[in-house]
Amino acid sequence: MKTKLNELLEFPCFFTYKVMGIADQKLPDQVVEVVQRYAPGDYAPKVTTSSKNRYHSISITIKVVNIKQIETLYRELANLPLVRVVL
Repeated sequence: MKTKLNELLEFPCFFTYKVMGIADQKLPDQVVEVVQRYAPGDYAPKVTTSSKNRYHSISITIKVVNIKQIETLYRELANLPLVRVVL
């Protein structure tokens, strides 16, 4: 069964991104900076460090208004130099 994400969501809604990248203190600020461009607001991302302190996992929940906004944020977050994966 193939279902598109926009068929499963009712907009506006809250959507959580998980960004994984190199453990650098700048990464959370860079993620918030990108999110602010497309969905201004107050954000408190949750940062988790890997067991060997090499990577950070950042979870950030935002209110999205359409599927284009979701897709744009995926692309923009993935383009950050420190980011390795965006889920």
